[in-house]
Amino acid sequence: MGCLWLITCYLLLATSSVAKFQGHKLSDNQSSIQLNLYHVRGPGSPLSPNSSSSSLIDVISHDEDRVMYFTNIVAKKRVSHHKSGHLLAQNSGSIPLNPGFSIGSGNFFVKLGLGSPPRYYSMILDTGSSLSWLQCQPCIIYCHSQVDPLFVPSASKTYSILPCNTPECSSLKAATLNDPICTSGNKCIYTASYGDASYSVGYLSQDLLTLTSSQTLPRFTYGCGQDNEGLFGRAAGIVGLAHDKLSMLGQLSTKYEYAFSYCLPTASGRGSLYIGKISPLRYKFTPMIRNPQNPSLYFLRLAAITVAGRPLGLSAAQYQIPTIIDSGTVITRLPTSIYATLRQEFVKVMSARYAQAPGYSILDTCFRGSVKSMSAVPEIRMIFQGGADLSLGAPNILIEADDGVTCLAFATSNRIAIIGNHQQLTYNIAYDVSASRIGFAPGGCH
Repeated sequence: MGCLWLITCYLLLATSSVAKFQGHKLSDNQSSIQLNLYHVRGPGSPLSPNSSSSSLIDVISHDEDRVMYFTNIVAKKRVSHHKSGHLLAQNSGSIPLNPGFSIGSGNFFVKLGLGSPPRYYSMILDTGSSLSWLQCQPCIIYCHSQVDPLFVPSASKTYSILPCNTPECSSLKAATLNDPICTSGNKCIYTASYGDASYSVGYLSQDLLTLTSSQTLPRFTYGCGQDNEGLFGRAAGIVGLAHDKLSMLGQLSTKYEYAFSYCLPTASGRGSLYIGKISPLRYKFTPMIRNPQNPSLYFLRLAAITVAGRPLGLSAAQYQIPTIIDSGTVITRLPTSIYATLRQEFVKVMSARYAQAPGYSILDTCFRGSVKSMSAVPEIRMIFQGGADLSLGAPNILIEADDGVTCLAFATSNRIAIIGNHQQLTYNIAYDVSASRIGFAPGGCH
């Protein structure tokens, strides 16, 4: 019965109707695009998670899945997930899943328009994902609950499904780590899989993307999801900004400069996402390190860390570790040798003023009190190759766990370092892909 159900779903997917594609042109010659960027827990956010999924322990759990994925791919490990009871099939076979990124409910989202006429959708921003996708009717197998109406392909005059012999279909393996599937009707099926066994499967499609009222992108390639299961919150899907030609950034680079920047807002503010030209005078830059085994991820080189102005006293060789900057990881991870020294120096200063508290999950350095009540938190400065830095105050260093308990928002990892989004909050961060550099500028979101 299970096999019959899979075959039936496959046949339905392979024979659904496709609207005829009609071309458009980019609407103007502006050098950049500005979009509002929102925190999912911000005031009035439609994506604010319910109480059952909003605790810090859940955030940490999803974070750990994502970190494990990064650790595995840097170590060149491949772990397969088999969910054949839920996946689309071809000739009674299942799609082999490789580990991808654990999104959880995501942290930051933008509103993007898709189709002709455009309909707008809340999409999770992810610098660790290449392929963008959203849930599409008829949701032949499953769609999770979302705040926006589902995308209806037949309602768009510019929608098309890509055939299997297109360059975009051939690029799926590099973008998703999963091979494309070709239906008997020559339609390309993608699989975007994630480290916590979440996944999206559906048609590789093209349509008109509307970023602002005057800025559009024709033939935007994305996934039209027909089976979307896992921890995606109530977002319509994911917009990928990784270094890959199928990412939204890669597709927009033909019109705008191959660059983007953002300011990630706190839960009480609003941020911005800029696609295109970067003003170099605002930033201190560090080289963007190209990793041949993981070319879509953004690597940089950590050179030193100071606490209250004092270096940790580690050798340069101890900082020579793969370091990723990522919008989806919350808590910054450091290898044990670096973290242990950071923790020691931080506790030395903090314990003179604040009582220590038991650890909270992976956060083992906690104190009594709230972030607002702690006025003597030592600055932590993360210095990168070339002198660019993140000079972190209390809001970027500490995170509130339980009532009356606040913890250091750093944790240990194996073999890699990850600069998490909690440390990036309210910093302006630039990804100048064309010039292979990453920039940092303080000053808050405006």
